[in-house]
Amino acid sequence: MTAPAPASAPAPAAPRQVDILVQGCAVVTMDDAGTVLTDGAIAIADGKIVWVGDASQARGRFQGATTIDGSGRIAMPGLIDGHVHTGQQLLRGKLASLARRRPLKIPIWKNYYIPFEGMLEPQDVYLSGMVAYTNMLQVGTTCFAEAGGPHPDEMGRAALEVGVRGFVALSTVDQSRGSGAAVPDSMLMTTDQALERNVSLVRRWRDKGRVQAWLALRQIIVCSPELIRDMAAAAKDLDVKIHTHLAEGSYEVDYALEHFGKRSAEWLADMGVLDRHLHCAHSVMLSPEEMDLYVRYKPSACHCAFNNYAIGAPPLQEMWRRGVDIGLGTDGAAAWSSLDIFQVAHAAKVGQQALWGTPNHIRTALSSDELLKIATRGGARALGIDDEIGSLEAGKRADLLLVDTRDMDQYPAQDPLFVASSLVVGRDVRDVIVDGRLVMRDREILTVDMERLHATLAKRLPELMARFDAMVA
Repeated sequence: MTAPAPASAPAPAAPRQVDILVQGCAVVTMDDAGTVLTDGAIAIADGKIVWVGDASQARGRFQGATTIDGSGRIAMPGLIDGHVHTGQQLLRGKLASLARRRPLKIPIWKNYYIPFEGMLEPQDVYLSGMVAYTNMLQVGTTCFAEAGGPHPDEMGRAALEVGVRGFVALSTVDQSRGSGAAVPDSMLMTTDQALERNVSLVRRWRDKGRVQAWLALRQIIVCSPELIRDMAAAAKDLDVKIHTHLAEGSYEVDYALEHFGKRSAEWLADMGVLDRHLHCAHSVMLSPEEMDLYVRYKPSACHCAFNNYAIGAPPLQEMWRRGVDIGLGTDGAAAWSSLDIFQVAHAAKVGQQALWGTPNHIRTALSSDELLKIATRGGARALGIDDEIGSLEAGKRADLLLVDTRDMDQYPAQDPLFVASSLVVGRDVRDVIVDGRLVMRDREILTVDMERLHATLAKRLPELMARFDAMVA
């Protein structure tokens, strides 16, 4: 009798086709469990992360249209700049140069930043955005929140072209009362104009995907109570954030006490404005009662470590541990000249240790690991998009970095989280993916003609600086 033929084995499943497969890298996910893989892989399709796991499990399971060899590199979430001034990018280093010749006028923002922004044409803001956003990619920032500047549609146009994620906003001023300086006509609006321009901006950018718009209030001393009240109502109606500067200086506290009989955050809470829709840059000069209001009403905040310590004693540690949604920000290139959030985190560690750790005999006020989490998950929560970015997890948008670990500056450390949080700086970033698109490869920006950008900047910058010098002389 003939034996029956053996059953045929099932054919192996064909590998899943994905857009990008990152293979053979360490992976610092920043997920809730703190998962770190020493030999991992990430599969990306349709702008999202579809799988994260051990490299051995990815082999034969995925086939990428583009495959990136991650050997000697760490994959990690893109960093988030929670407070930047795009329109001030072209002032980088200028105030330091002026200060060598004569004392600067204080406060800087009203004597230099606003006048400079007021003289910019739309094409200047577009140029400034192209310079700022390519800089961000080169130092590992994949998402930003604009504080509010002139010609925000030009910022958005630049952000779309460069490939970064972000929220643009309009510099919004409807009064010069109390500021002690005349606001340029190009920056000053009526209350009705200010509200309409902000609402229209948000609506225009609603369907743009990775680049959208927020409402903005420059700060309480140049925005009327009527505008602040109406803007808060619009934020609730549109379900969008308002970007503002708050608790930024003693002059602001004095102004609030003089005009409203309360400190800034107290007054905004009484107005019904201090809620999850308000994004409060700096938030340095808070009383204990105001800190309690932040915890209660859930506004978001941003710690700009490069210059917050010149204002006062920023309570980053307390905010983070009490559950305030807070991220890190650079405050723009004019404020410090670096857009590197890695360096912001390192500065914040030293600052918080000096303020809250060493005086209280606490060895570590905030660890580097925690600060990296603030720069990623914290920033995503502060911007209201933690369900989309901030960690490397299946289902989230694919915003990630590959950072080099082969320099002697990282040797012989073996812990990927230690390297990413304590040793890496922006110039270690090699590859950047935003929204599932490879926008920088081996430090080459793939979305912008950089030679043309440098040529445009070289031609326009001297003209702008000559006008600015004449204005502030």
